[in-house]
Amino acid sequence: MIILISGATHTGKTLIAQKLLEKYKYPYLSIDHLKMGLIRSGNTELMPDSTFNQLTKYLWPIIREIIKTNIENHQHLIIEGCYIPHNYKKDFTEFELSHINMVSIVFSSTYIDNNYQNIIYYSSVIESRLYDEVNKKRLIKENFNNLVECNKHHIRIIYIEEKYDIDLIVKEISGLLSFSFYK
Repeated sequence: MIILISGATHTGKTLIAQKLLEKYKYPYLSIDHLKMGLIRSGNTELMPDSTFNQLTKYLWPIIREIIKTNIENHQHLIIEGCYIPHNYKKDFTEFELSHINMVSIVFSSTYIDNNYQNIIYYSSVIESRLYDEVNKKRLIKENFNNLVECNKHHIRIIYIEEKYDIDLIVKEISGLLSFSFYK
């Protein structure tokens, strides 16, 4: 089973993946870690502040093939990051798609308005953010755009409107893990 966790910046994707790792012992891959490894090793001309589209175009083919390799080897993997294109399904066969579940975390504008300071405060709970320039207006725009694209591409969302409850989020995603496609 491959679980893809996407969402706009600062929506807790890495924290969710870490909690799922602790609960199920399924490994996870942070796309940001892959990005920084490639950048720091000099294996790309891209920089941490490269555009979202540039980073997605570069990283997605690598992630896509990691997913296929895990499926071929009957391995579970959780992949989290914002560089998963909303139209990801076009890159997989029906068989491969039957082994992939994607969920996107979306904050409502009301949640961002009411919790902006907490969002910033908890942004480094799992990993350090060396390049963290985000403001309320950007968060609202990115989450709204993500919601529109998820609806357009029929991607399951977890919509955070009032309270960010990590236990409930993990429980909801756990429903995707309650059975194994590998027999």
